Amino acid sequence: MSAVLYVAGGIVAFLLLVVSIWFFSAWNRLINLEENIENSWAQISVMLKQRYDMIPNLVSIAKGMAQQEIKFFDKLFEARALAAGALQRGDMNGVSQAESAFSAMIPRINMVAEQYPELKSDSGFVNIQNELVIMENTIADRREMYNSTVTSFNKTIQMIPTVFVANMKGCKRRDLFEIFDHERENVVIEF
Repeated sequence: MSAVLYVAGGIVAFLLLVVSIWFFSAWNRLINLEENIENSWAQISVMLKQRYDMIPNLVSIAKGMAQQEIKFFDKLFEARALAAGALQRGDMNGVSQAESAFSAMIPRINMVAEQYPELKSDSGFVNIQNELVIMENTIADRREMYNSTVTSFNKTIQMIPTVFVANMKGCKRRDLFEIFDHERENVVIEF
């Protein structure tokens, strides 16, 4: 009888060891995913802040040469302020909405430059415009990485049995960083 107790005790101890190893492994995986999300967002926010800081220089150069576009530049400045404010507050949905409006305005800068040859010939404007294009591409790449990390985290915290550890840890779904195309107009082609 005592041999059976030793065997049963050994099996219980082994199972407890396996469950403990799994529990700590799942906990650590969740921590790793959360840290990856934070790191990805930090990289995006640095790029967004740099882009927001470029806009006043671009606007001041362009306003002096393109007086008819002052309303556009004022709207661009307002969009920048909304986006920067949401970023500073850490409001993911606010950043997504403000970025949607802000990003929709960026191509208009190129249109303004095309209408005013003196802008296209101003090296300061052209340099900032080129940096802005590079920054837009970098932000898009980092947004893709962030969204991939968030998606992985959101899947993990819902999967059984990890969901039990996630609930104990207090993990909540994270929002994706989406840019909405609500500003685009439908193009109608008539023959």
